Amino acid sequence: QVQLVESGGGLVQAGGSLRLSCAASGSIFRLDAMGWYRQAPGKQRELVAIITSGGSTKYADSVKGRATISRDNAKNTVYLQMNSLKPEDTAVYICNVKTAVRPDGYWGQGTQVTVSS
Repeated sequence: QVQLVESGGGLVQAGGSLRLSCAASGSIFRLDAMGWYRQAPGKQRELVAIITSGGSTKYADSVKGRATISRDNAKNTVYLQMNSLKPEDTAVYICNVKTAVRPDGYWGQGTQVTVSS
């Protein structure tokens, strides 16, 4: 089993920045892709950004140019730096980490990000 602990969410004014962290622990042999998703009230969960074990990244169009995903393999941690935040970025941000034995990944509990206008 892999446990994920997210941190870094909070309340921020529009135009501000946040850095989210997700640390994995437990039975970790090798972490594959690590990603961030978000879910706003009444909306479906959507991919925000993902980073492969090789460092390739992919972003949702809505956050391109404003978000940067990175990972520290020594710490089994993935980060999401969000700049120029908008009210529409308000959501619960949820970490997902894939492994060889769990291709669909493990999910974190989520961290709330609220952007005020």
